[in-house]
Amino acid sequence: MRNSRVIAAAATLLLVAGCSQTVEGTALPASFGGSGGQEFTKLLTECDAVSDEQIQETTGADAIARGFFGAICRWDLVGSAGTVKVTFNWFESGTLAAERAADEKMMYTVGDTTVQGRKAIQAQRPNDSASCGVSAGADRAGIFGWWVQYQPDAAHPDPCQAAAKLADLTLNLSR
Repeated sequence: MRNSRVIAAAATLLLVAGCSQTVEGTALPASFGGSGGQEFTKLLTECDAVSDEQIQETTGADAIARGFFGAICRWDLVGSAGTVKVTFNWFESGTLAAERAADEKMMYTVGDTTVQGRKAIQAQRPNDSASCGVSAGADRAGIFGWWVQYQPDAAHPDPCQAAAKLADLTLNLSR
């Protein structure tokens, strides 16, 4: 019993010693407000590119609830057309070519369009007139996209017009 304790203690010491390392410098708390690079200052604000009120107005909804926020942002809305699901994505290293290839691989109908004079694509699932997505090049780098999905069994506005309007509000080159 004593030998097994000694072996276990020795193994623990070897494990700790083998996994430890010394890092030179002074520890500083993580901060986005310091003098360092500013590339992450708005890391969690992409979902605010268009206000909740603008999303609600664009989709014709009466109420909105924010859902998941991260690389992909989601909202649930309710209005005269029933429930509406809205999704926003932004990929800082994405391309329209990659987005088109992914949409085509999923057998979506993909067409060329523009958002404020910039190349963009519009995608719809086959036989699904209740949902549509528009993706465009972001103002600095990468791509962003909006997907609007109304209830298929309810009368609803054109989801492609709503997605295009949200893309237009996102890019807003006039700012």
